[in-house]
Amino acid sequence: MKEYENFWDKNAKRYDRFMRKDRAAYEKLYELIRPVVKAKTVLELAAGTGLIAKNIVRAASHIEVTDASEEMIAEAKRNNRSAKLHFSVRDMFCLPYADKSFDVVIVSNALHVVPQPEKALAEIRRVLKDDGVLIAPTFTHAGNSFSGKVRAFFMKLAGFPLHSRWTSEEYLCFLRQNGWSVRKSAVLKGSFPLTYAECVKPAVKGRG
Repeated sequence: MKEYENFWDKNAKRYDRFMRKDRAAYEKLYELIRPVVKAKTVLELAAGTGLIAKNIVRAASHIEVTDASEEMIAEAKRNNRSAKLHFSVRDMFCLPYADKSFDVVIVSNALHVVPQPEKALAEIRRVLKDDGVLIAPTFTHAGNSFSGKVRAFFMKLAGFPLHSRWTSEEYLCFLRQNGWSVRKSAVLKGSFPLTYAECVKPAVKGRG
């Protein structure tokens, strides 16, 4: 995790500039998320500079905005105008929240950059209510065009911590293999394909 934190600490001030290239994809992403978080208590993991939280906060009742990088959270706090946002530095593998604390958990563009993403999913399952929703949009780099592969190569040279390289289908399969039911998905066009995944815990079948 230290590798992850150091990279994002160094790049916190440039992050918003980088994400502007994918503004259209993210506008669509906000549209997909807002109805899901309406009047809900939300936890966002690996929130970066808080772009998603700030764009959906009017719909939600409260959002815990967290990231492992202190510099990212410092950037996220800047220009915050909503009392419904609470910011903190958190490790997604070891969260301080009680079981079944949140209606919705958002983890965007993070599962592919951390080692052992299945452990992060297990911790998310713990803090999410039984009828809660996991929203996990992720860049699926293995589906890159040639220009996308070139960008990915230079990101790797810059130290970008890419641990998993999935196509969209492989990513959705990974979520299912880790105990999630994908109720909605979409591929949004950006610098890299962005696979939106909206998941729930599978219902426990009663004994026959």
